[in-house]
Amino acid sequence: MMQSAMFLAVQHDCGSMDKSSSNSPKSEEKREKMKRTLLKDWKTRLSYFLQNSSSPGKPKNGKKSKQQTFIKPSPEEAQLWSEAFDELLASKYGLAAFRAFLKSEFCEENIEFWLACEDFKKTKSPQKLSSKARKIYTDFIEKEAPKEINIDFQTKTLIAQNIQEATSGCFTTAQKRVYSLMENNSYPRFLESEFYQDLCKKPQIATEPHAT
Repeated sequence: MMQSAMFLAVQHDCGSMDKSSSNSPKSEEKREKMKRTLLKDWKTRLSYFLQNSSSPGKPKNGKKSKQQTFIKPSPEEAQLWSEAFDELLASKYGLAAFRAFLKSEFCEENIEFWLACEDFKKTKSPQKLSSKARKIYTDFIEKEAPKEINIDFQTKTLIAQNIQEATSGCFTTAQKRVYSLMENNSYPRFLESEFYQDLCKKPQIATEPHAT
């Protein structure tokens, strides 16, 4: 499942991979080996995700399970995701699937940043707001951040100033730009992927041949 989408995704450059790679044969061979390893890992994780998300699991020993469960959507529900990007993000299964897809494109930092901003905007405590703002900045915004997102220098500078006295709107501009980037680039490719197309397919009802 999803082989063509994965190979297309690997060929797509999201700006976070190969920042310092050279064009030497050894470097190229190393990159291809890395891609094959990532693809294998992706296929394993996706398979596990699908097998464990078709129905909610039963809690053990009568205790509530902390592990989040996802109910596989009907083809009609999955088709709604193509109507608007917000429809996809509003679905727990859809969001998880989209995150897995971005992982295969080496762009998972975009959705992680967007989700971090959504959580940040719901924060009421000024102290928590300040600490969360610093964490988002060090994780996604500052130069050489572990999950650095692709935004312009002016926006980064503005954020660095805003987090000194953090408000719920510190990351609004950056979040809108990342949302637009996902909506216009990754989202259309997700809708074209074999994974999504399979979710939209209605199961075929097997009919037994009539005896003559």
